[in-house]
Amino acid sequence: MQLKIRRIPLDTLRENVAILASDCGALRPEAFQAFKRLEIVHDGRSIIASLDISHDPSLVGPEEIGLADPAFRRLGMPEGTQVTIAPARRPQSLEYVRTKIIGETLNAHQIDAIIRDIVGYRYSDMEIAAFLVACAGFLTTGELLDLTRAMASAGNSLTWASPMIVDKHCIGGIPGNRTSMIVVPIVAAHGLTIPKTSSRAITSPAGTADTMEVLARVDLKIEEMRAVVGECNGCLVWGGHVNLSPADDILIGVERPLNLDTREQMVASIMSKKMSAGSTHLVIDIPVGPTAKVRDAHEAMRLRKLFEYVADQVGLHVDVVVTDGAQPVGRGIGPMLEARDVMAVLDNEPDAPADLREKSLQLAGHIIEGDPAVRGGGGYARARELLESGEAAARMRRIIDTQGHAPPGPPLGPLKADVLSPADGVVAAIDCFRIAQLARLAGAPLDRGAGLDLLKRVGDRVEAGEPLYRIHSAGQSHFDFVVEAAAELNGFALGTISGGAGR
Repeated sequence: MQLKIRRIPLDTLRENVAILASDCGALRPEAFQAFKRLEIVHDGRSIIASLDISHDPSLVGPEEIGLADPAFRRLGMPEGTQVTIAPARRPQSLEYVRTKIIGETLNAHQIDAIIRDIVGYRYSDMEIAAFLVACAGFLTTGELLDLTRAMASAGNSLTWASPMIVDKHCIGGIPGNRTSMIVVPIVAAHGLTIPKTSSRAITSPAGTADTMEVLARVDLKIEEMRAVVGECNGCLVWGGHVNLSPADDILIGVERPLNLDTREQMVASIMSKKMSAGSTHLVIDIPVGPTAKVRDAHEAMRLRKLFEYVADQVGLHVDVVVTDGAQPVGRGIGPMLEARDVMAVLDNEPDAPADLREKSLQLAGHIIEGDPAVRGGGGYARARELLESGEAAARMRRIIDTQGHAPPGPPLGPLKADVLSPADGVVAAIDCFRIAQLARLAGAPLDRGAGLDLLKRVGDRVEAGEPLYRIHSAGQSHFDFVVEAAAELNGFALGTISGGAGR
């Protein structure tokens, strides 16, 4: 059956969607009940798409097949091209997903087949979710290793001239923890090669890529990324655009609405990206705190062992650093506010967040310690020297110039509200999860200027009516949602000045 392509200006996100007219000459509408997906083929290229039926003749004609934007882009053919359509065969790998759902262990071939079909857009979001939930139930260390390797091999792999390629990654969960944007210019200024590829936010108010995008382009192609690294020793780019472990970005897109972030999937995600990026040495930051992703030392040790196991098997040197995750890092929560904090630290401004500065120096020091030319214990001092001298700030501006300055964006969220302390006391705790949730309700990360500006930290004294933090939002509906939510539960716990329990 052959039909002509018609582009339908509809963004269906990750899903390939095809639309046929109800009076289609190639397929009777009642046949739609027999299958839900089509294979569309032309000149050796093919895609699989979910099928919808249109009763509007102006949308798609009887001799046409409409392709929503993602499907049209992936097929890569101009409008009017004659394509062949046929019912799509069910991917064999879906049987492997079913095997996992009923509690069995998958082998390397089965996992590789699943990942390749996911990358080939042969799965619907529902089928991807079934695979993720099945893996969340249990995943052996062998399956974790096979999953990591399958994800790394499904996309591009970078190679570099330098024998030592360093990187740093935080597992997330701590609002404002934008250390990578300080670590990269410090390490690059030292002379080590650090091609940093980052993901966008999953459940947080901003990822490194979201925050860096306030300052510079992050959607670089591989050739552009290589040029930046050649010029600057480092870069800060979005890994999804250079097609490193593309399965990871697809899986993240399904994980986000499910709020699903398992330990094993996290390890596979991080390690596959680092393998694809050509890293040889990696520092991993695991923040531990009562409202962080990792709540205690025992859980941190288990996660550290998973990272070390995979690293040993794939030949990657890993240094796992457990850090304090008891409260947010820095002041700003949201892309623009976090970018402000980063540049304040790099520029050695007197009021720059001290905790963000110190943590970045510690992590940069760990990476620099791996340089054979640095004497043992000298990494931190070297990192501080590069920051205080202004060399790190100069390197960051060089990276921004080379990647390309970001186009002017909207201002910081103009709708503002201060969240006030309900009583006198001392800030006893700050709930990282709640603060991140409130910043997302304010509109972050999609609205770059949205988020929270923290005015008080754990241990600070406060008086009744004194601001704890300031909400920034760009839209009235977001603003109303977050103000109401903050009034219900503001994320701050107060104690009495003498240390007793308070509201």
